[in-house]
Amino acid sequence: MSVYVALFHSIVLAPGRRVVMSDLRDMVEAAGYKHPRTLVSTGNVVFEGPETPTGDIEAKLEAAFKMRFGKEVDILVRKGDDWRKIASANPFPDGEGSQVTLRVMRRPLAPAALETLRSYAAPGQRLAIIGGDLWIDFAGKPSEWKLLSALTTKRMGIGTLRNLNTVRGLAQMLD
Repeated sequence: MSVYVALFHSIVLAPGRRVVMSDLRDMVEAAGYKHPRTLVSTGNVVFEGPETPTGDIEAKLEAAFKMRFGKEVDILVRKGDDWRKIASANPFPDGEGSQVTLRVMRRPLAPAALETLRSYAAPGQRLAIIGGDLWIDFAGKPSEWKLLSALTTKRMGIGTLRNLNTVRGLAQMLD
C-alpha cells in the first residue's frame, strides 16, 4: 500500500454550502481507498491505496466527486514521499505560514511563468518555481494583492493553492 495526498480545488457546492469532511472521507473510501483522513475543511485528504499512477487516482476521485456531489472539481494527487519533498522544498523558510503559499500544479510550470507573474507582484513579494509548483511569499494577506488575480486556472493551468501551514500539516499527517 502507498500513501497519497489529494488536494481538492474547490469544495464549495453552492453559495454557503461546502462539502462536509466526513462526506469527503466517505467518498474517498467508497472509491476504494483506505484510511482517509482530512486536514482542515478545505479539501485535503491523506489516504492509502495500491501503487497507482497519480493521474489515474485523480481521474477516479474526480469522477467519484461528480457522482456524489454533482459538481466537477479538479483534484491533484501526490504520493506521500513526493509531498514530503514538496513540503521540505519551501524556498521562503523565513516567511509566515499563512502568507507563504504553494500552488500545486497538475502540469509543471515552465520557468518563464515567473516573468509573467512578476508583473502582478507587489514589492516584497517573492516567487519561485520548484519541481513545477509555484511558491509565493505574499508578504502580507494574499487577499490584498493583485497577484492573487493572476493565479487562475485559465492563466496557469490546473492547480490549487495551499498555505504553508496546510502544506506542513499534511506532511505531518504522513508520519
